[in-house]
Parts: sequence; C-alpha cells; structure tokens
Amino acid sequence: MQIKLISITAAVALALGVGVAQAQSTMGAKPNVDRAQKKADRDKIEADYKAAKAQCSHMKGNEKDVCEADAKGKENVAKAELENKYEPSQAHARKVDEAKAEHQYKVTKEKCDRNKGKEESACEKEAKASYEKAKADIKAKYASADRSATGSTK
Repeated sequence: MQIKLISITAAVALALGVGVAQAQSTMGAKPNVDRAQKKADRDKIEADYKAAKAQCSHMKGNEKDVCEADAKGKENVAKAELENKYEPSQAHARKVDEAKAEHQYKVTKEKCDRNKGKEESACEKEAKASYEKAKADIKAKYASADRSATGSTK
C-alpha cells in the first residue's frame, strides 16, 4: 500500500515537472526566435536605407536632397512598421501613420525647393497644410479608437 502511494506521488510529481519544463522551454524559445527575426528585419531596413542612400550619391542638387529625404523617410516608416509588427498596439499603429505623413511632408517640401520665390513659398505652404491635415486626421482617428476602446462617449 505504501509503495503504491509513493509510486503514485512520484508519477504525479514527474508529470507536473515535465509540464512545467515544457512550458518554460516554449516560453523561453519563442522570444529568442522573435528577437532574432526582429534583428534580421532591423538589419534589412538599415541595409535598404544604405542602398537607397547610395543610389542618391550620383545625383546633384535638389534631386539628391529629394532622394535622401525619401530614403530616410522610408527607413523611418519601415522602423515604425517593424515595431507595430512585433508589438502591435494603437500607439505603434499611430506612429506608423505619423511616420508616413512626415515622410510625405519632407519629400514634398524638398521638391518645393526646385521652385523659386512665390512658387516655392506657395508649394511649402501647401505641403505644410497637407501635413497638418494629415496630423489632425491621425489624431482624430486614434482619439475615436481610444474612446471606443475605453467605452467613453465624450
């Protein structure tokens, strides 16, 4: 009787020990894979940026400035998208939208430098107005998402 009790206790303890070990091994392994993949993705973004910037090197003047602004903007958008991919949240999704709007603004503003005088000023004002509208749209979009998530009716 006592041997049966000891063997049952040992079997239960072994079963619990294996279950805990399996849970720890799967919990520990997944973040390592995600971290490695995230690092690989981050390295790819950096390599893409360097390649895009290298393509700008043969250009001159405003064309080069536009190219470099586009390359940097794409890098910033890709980084924001990467964060949202691995840690999805409203805040990260908002940062993606903000990075896209800022990228568009900076590229458009650089393109405005091709013009002179009043044309350049008007172009920059239009770019700024579009950017401000995009920021306001993003703010409204995520404010309504925050209200619906919290159940507020303000």
